[in-house]
Amino acid sequence: MAAPMEVAVCTDSAAQLWSCIVWELHSGANLLTYRGGQAGPRGLALLNGEYLLAAQLGKNYISAWELQRKDQLQQKIMCPGPVTCLTTSPNGLYVLAGIAESIYLWEVSTGNLLVILSRHYQDVSCLRFTGDSSHFLSGGKDCLVLVWSLCSVLQVDPSRTPAPRHVWSRHTLPITDLHCGFGGPLARVATSSLDQTVKLWEVSSGELLLSVLFDVAIVAVTMDLAEHHLFCGGSDGSIFQVDLCTWPGQREKTFQPEQDSGKAFRGHRNQVTCLSVSTDGSVLLSGSHDETVRLWDVQSKQCIRTVTLKGPVTNASIMLAPLSMLSSDFRPGLPLPHFNKHLLGAEHGDEPHRGGFTLRLGLHQQGSEPSHLERADQLHAVMSGTMEKSVLGGQDQLRIRVAELEDEVRNLRKVNRDLFDFSTRIITRPAK
Repeated sequence: MAAPMEVAVCTDSAAQLWSCIVWELHSGANLLTYRGGQAGPRGLALLNGEYLLAAQLGKNYISAWELQRKDQLQQKIMCPGPVTCLTTSPNGLYVLAGIAESIYLWEVSTGNLLVILSRHYQDVSCLRFTGDSSHFLSGGKDCLVLVWSLCSVLQVDPSRTPAPRHVWSRHTLPITDLHCGFGGPLARVATSSLDQTVKLWEVSSGELLLSVLFDVAIVAVTMDLAEHHLFCGGSDGSIFQVDLCTWPGQREKTFQPEQDSGKAFRGHRNQVTCLSVSTDGSVLLSGSHDETVRLWDVQSKQCIRTVTLKGPVTNASIMLAPLSMLSSDFRPGLPLPHFNKHLLGAEHGDEPHRGGFTLRLGLHQQGSEPSHLERADQLHAVMSGTMEKSVLGGQDQLRIRVAELEDEVRNLRKVNRDLFDFSTRIITRPAK
């Protein structure tokens, strides 16, 4: 069986020839191009291996393409304002978008806007899900990184404001990038900021594990899959490599270029805007405002390939190519629904979506179904009532109830026998 193909997906702010380009990582061969708009920074996401989403630079909509129908813009997802960042859950069920200082969460199966989170004080600059889709993280220009539990956000009482699980406030200038490692709720998260630091956190405890100080502002950050190395893109075009397994263990470290000269990638002439590492950790992809995307050999720090675009690079990432990207006759299992702009859908001005069906992939937010909290309250009331009757000696009521249930069981058995006899007669009756 052939190894999965790794591809590089890139966008620039000019979008003169195309909005997004996909090329094979190791050969450099162009595979696909998508046309229709300019993708903004931190605004590119793959949805369920079937659609490519791009938040348009300075516009109030998200472009969506089927992976194989690259020349036809499948849909525009209209939003209440310009989208500053975008991500999708790894399980393909949710879309997250930052709009000004708020976070909008949509359900993909229905297009319903489930919740609007407004806990940042300035624009949201980056969003990430954990690998198991149980949590998501948001970073903003207010210097805060918030960790949200998806379950808590979806099940919160509508009269209450959802609260993040952790608030990380150790940065002193705007957050520029987030990277979430593997492990779901046990993952480690790297955050970068204009305050010239990169910090490493633990999602489960919210504890700060490491803070690294550089001599330039850090605009992009990523880690390899094994989390041995931290790669940090600077505002001067340099890329720094921090080894996470070699330092003595102190929580604060200063990266010194003169002593760590062998830990820097140099070649970009302007700030590095995005970073991504190959699956085996041997290759690093970087995009920059100097309008180039570069591929680096991690061990030698040498540039393997340079791809020149038509404008400042806004997104560049390495991913395993989905089967739908390589198969010309692939079509998505379900079409994208109409995405609502308001929490209550058509009641607040959204046109109702007609001529289709609705598939719900969960019980949350369904008006006919009680929430988990309501069910817990009901169960507690039943258990309390049963305990009270037992303590107060309600044995007579219990005996009466047992007798009623026994009668019901006898009646059900009789009905079952009658149905069986009737079915047998029908089946064995000779044909006329």
